[in-house]
Amino acid sequence: MKKITLLIVTTAALAIAAGTPFLRAVFADKPADIKIDNFSFTPQTITVPAGTQVHWTNRDDIPHNVVSEDKSFKSKALDTDDQFSYTFNKPGTYKYFCSIHPKMTATVVVK
Repeated sequence: MKKITLLIVTTAALAIAAGTPFLRAVFADKPADIKIDNFSFTPQTITVPAGTQVHWTNRDDIPHNVVSEDKSFKSKALDTDDQFSYTFNKPGTYKYFCSIHPKMTATVVVK
C-alpha cells in the first residue's frame, strides 16, 4: 500500500509542477480568507495557487471595500460582517486597496 500512495503523491506533485489544470483546481479548492479590521487587511500579503477563491470579510465597525490597482476586481462597500470573494485564475501579483481609505493596501500573489 505504501508504494501506491507514494506513486499517487509523486504523480500529483509532478502534475502540479507541470501545470495540469485539473489537479491545480483540486488543490486550490480551499478558499483563502482575508480579514478587514482596524483599518488593515490581514494578512497583508497572501500567496495562493491559481484557481483559488479569496474571501474578504469586514470585521471593522465602518465600511470598507476591496479594489485592485489594475481594476480586475472591485467590491461594493462592505458593512460589518459583509463578505466579498474573487477567484484568481491567472498567476501574477495583484495589489489592492480600500478606495474609501486609500492608505489601506495589501497584495495577493498568485503562483
